[in-house]
This record gives sequence, structure tokens and C-alpha cells, in this order.
Amino acid sequence: MPTGSDADDVRRLALALAGTVEIASDGFDFRVGNKGFVWSYPERVPGKPRVIRTDIAVLYVGDEAEKQALLLGEPDLFFTTAGYDGLPLVMVRLAAVSPGRLAELITDAWRMRAPEELA
Repeated sequence: MPTGSDADDVRRLALALAGTVEIASDGFDFRVGNKGFVWSYPERVPGKPRVIRTDIAVLYVGDEAEKQALLLGEPDLFFTTAGYDGLPLVMVRLAAVSPGRLAELITDAWRMRAPEELA
């Protein structure tokens, strides 16, 4: 049975990609060419302070079509919130995604955000 992933996997996978910079945060936050491609989910509950969830990653997915495909195709892995409506971002439950699949997702996000000379 495949095991899930965690914040350490996100960090290891993101930092293995050329030009990746980790931004100081309460969780994890990775950028390439000053553009974010994967970061920990800043959960907002009305009336409460924001909570950085390191068990959930926010991934850049490029466009709305890809976002909807992931959300509809694998609702156990991916979700979104109203705060991300119209943005090409999905949240992934790290415990539910294999490290191999996570590597694909992070690499794809990086590829879409990286400057041409890196990608």
C-alpha cells in the first residue's frame, strides 16, 4: 500500500528543482523566478487567526481547466476554497498523495512558473 507524503517530501522535491528558493514562513513556501509554485495552505476560519497547514500544499496548476480536472478527477486528493476561486491553484492533501505523484505535481508546477532558461 503506498504511503502518503508530508512537508519534508515537499521540501526535498521542491529544492531539487533548479532555481528554487525557499521563502521564510511558518510552513513551507517555494518560488522560482520570484513566482510561487508550492506552499503550505494558509487556512482561514472566520473569526479566527490564519493557521498555516503543513499537511496541505497549495499547488500552482496553470489554468482553470487543469484545476477542474484535478478537483473532479481526484476529490480525495484535491480541493479548493472560495478564496481561491478564479485562481489556478489547488490544495492537495499530502497524507493522501504518494511521493511519486507529489513529485510529478511539484515538477509540473515548477515548470509552469520557472523562467524559460531554467525550464
